[in-house]
Amino acid sequence: MQPRKSAGSVGALIGAILTLALLALFYLGWTIIGLPFVPFNVFDWTSRVLPGSLITLGIDSMVRLIRALPLGDTATAAKTAEQTMAIVGFLAAGTAAGAMFFIVLRVWKGQPYLAGLGLGAVAGVTTLLIIRSLHQPPAVKAAFDNTWILTAFLLWGAAFSWTYERLSAIGLASGDVVNRVQVERADRRRFIIRLGGATAVLTVAGAVVGPLVGSRRTGSETERVLEPAAMPLPNADALVKPVPGTRAELTPLESHYRIDIDTVPPKIDEKSWRLRIGGLVDRPLELTLEDVRRYEPMDQFITLSCISNPVAGDLIGTARWTGVSMKRLLPDLQLKSNATHLKIRAVDGFYETIALQTIDSDERVMLAYAWDGVPLLSEHGFPLRIYIPDRHGMKQPKWIVSIEATGAWEEGYWVARGWDKDAHMKATSVIDAVAVDMMIGEATSNTLVPVGGIAHAGSRGISRVEVQVDAGEWREAQLRTPLSGLTWVVWRYDWPFQAGKHTLTVRCVDGNGRPQIVEEAPPHPSGASGLHRKSILL
Repeated sequence: MQPRKSAGSVGALIGAILTLALLALFYLGWTIIGLPFVPFNVFDWTSRVLPGSLITLGIDSMVRLIRALPLGDTATAAKTAEQTMAIVGFLAAGTAAGAMFFIVLRVWKGQPYLAGLGLGAVAGVTTLLIIRSLHQPPAVKAAFDNTWILTAFLLWGAAFSWTYERLSAIGLASGDVVNRVQVERADRRRFIIRLGGATAVLTVAGAVVGPLVGSRRTGSETERVLEPAAMPLPNADALVKPVPGTRAELTPLESHYRIDIDTVPPKIDEKSWRLRIGGLVDRPLELTLEDVRRYEPMDQFITLSCISNPVAGDLIGTARWTGVSMKRLLPDLQLKSNATHLKIRAVDGFYETIALQTIDSDERVMLAYAWDGVPLLSEHGFPLRIYIPDRHGMKQPKWIVSIEATGAWEEGYWVARGWDKDAHMKATSVIDAVAVDMMIGEATSNTLVPVGGIAHAGSRGISRVEVQVDAGEWREAQLRTPLSGLTWVVWRYDWPFQAGKHTLTVRCVDGNGRPQIVEEAPPHPSGASGLHRKSILL
């Protein structure tokens, strides 16, 4: 071996190579038989223990970067970024562990195999503790997962020991004194290249075989859920037609945004799932999904928005939700007289509290189990999620597993991390399209240029939308009949053609007569505000 500096650099290289192999092994286990993918688990745990202010800064920075580049739809790009950071972070930790391992053994002169097994054991046990703090799977699966993770880390640690021994042997077996350094370096380089090649084979196998097997395993589910029931929209005959380029009035299921606290969505087995109801109740209760479906169903067209959505962002969508009104469900929960709130928990550790008064006063609060006539997609909360009118998505848990009746309000997951206590949706209007190629008539002063977009204000509806060109007067736009009182409104303004460069601005008034907030504010802590503008050249 070379001096300490060289030992550290060689150890870092070996650490990167062996950790890549470990990553590939975990990936194969995850995609083929559903074992934990450790880098994602560690990243999810880190996001829970870091200060809320730091997490908020990361979220806001990520959204701004995605929109500035741009990198496609925000929800998908954000999840890809999170997963990339998880993998890179895991690889960096393994690289650092390799450097420290080689440096310590170079100084300590101890037993490499004991040191390697010790490194693997510490890493494995620490990982198990992290994963169990996130989820508590059934006992049989937990035992199998634990065995897999611990074995993989022990093999990883043993590989460090074997590699160190092999490199040390190469150094000691060199020839005469004059050529010793050159021979040692050549042999070491050949060994590292061979080790890297073997690791590359395993890594490629994980990257290619894993997705192929995983897609066959989950393909039937995807085919089942992406076939929404065809039905006419309630406003199909509305006189005002959307301007071409305006976002779809009903968001396709596969395009609805997804923001949650895990790198990958939980997958819940319907047969074993139970909704557990406890706390201040006369007796604990468990409901199957079929039990929930037996209640009289209700359908609602709903627009849901993420509180991190900037003005004119894409973290918003509209779907037809199906479920049961919580007001209808309450009598069967047998709540005690001192119960005032329900604490709703999700399988991923997310939680939120809702007042019983809110449920009693609004029958639209619902436990939803379907979108557009099909079961919720796994990534969107299957088997059960809640809808609370006029609130951002941060108040609405998915993958619900329990409801606890309590006697006081408690901070929800994101409220405890510095976000708004109420998270009311603000009145917002957006310009989606200026359809220059759809101008009505010749390009003269009599030509009309269709301009369109959406406006929304939670459950309060929209009473008015106005458009301003440059510094001119505000002109009222036409409003298309919305899908319901809970959805965005599509608006249209046929603007008289004016050659040159122009800036169009839009504003709205909610159904209660309150105008849109014009002062610009970032998403944190209460949702973004400000007017949306679009510049064009005619």
